[in-house]
Formats: sequence, structure tokens, C-alpha cells
Amino acid sequence: MTSLKPYLIRAVYEWIVDNDLTPHLLVNAENNKGNLPVNYIEDGKIVLNMRPQAIEALSLGNEFIEFNAKFSGKPMQIAASVNAVMAIYAKENGKGLVFDQENSDGDEPPEKPTPNKPSLRIVK
Repeated sequence: MTSLKPYLIRAVYEWIVDNDLTPHLLVNAENNKGNLPVNYIEDGKIVLNMRPQAIEALSLGNEFIEFNAKFSGKPMQIAASVNAVMAIYAKENGKGLVFDQENSDGDEPPEKPTPNKPSLRIVK
């Protein structure tokens, strides 16, 4: 089964853009398998401005989020692993989604305790 996370990222991104807000992506740079501007990483994390007017060639794929942007005037191709995405939110109001970092896929349901034996009780 494919991961739910990239679909949620795409949906929230579209909602943010449709409401004329600025989409920001919080990425765990230590868990990223892509290409990030290392000079902008703080405490192992980076916030990427994904405003359509600030980026080019956006691809919100199932494995990577890729786009071209300028950092200090220098063009750079950005690639962030979907698994490394910690949150996507609107800069103006903070609304969006924060992803659980313990389960990188976010697709596994929590384990339910299973009783050892079924039990019955008499109700009068």
C-alpha cells in the first residue's frame, strides 16, 4: 500500500495556495535523503518557503518534493524526502498538518491490545 503522507501534503499545499497563503514545509534535514541548502539548516531542521511565485518546477511526488528556488540569489534544485517532512503549514496563520515523527510513514494504525482470552460476564 502506498503511503498516505504525500497525498496529505499535496492536499494541504493546494488548500494553502487556494487561500492565497504562503505554504511552508518543515523538513528534518538529518533524515533527508535529498538536496537541501545546508547554510539554512538550523538545529537539524529547515523551513522551506514553497510559495508558487518563489519556486519553479514543483513536483509533489510520493517519495520526494522537488522544486527550483534561489537562496541568496543562487539557483538551487531542492529535493526533500517525503519521510523527512515534519509539517506543512501556512506562514500567515500556522494552519496545516504536523506529522508524527516516530512513525515516518504515518500509515500504520496504532496497535490495539488483544485480550488473551475472550471473557463473558452474566448481566442480570
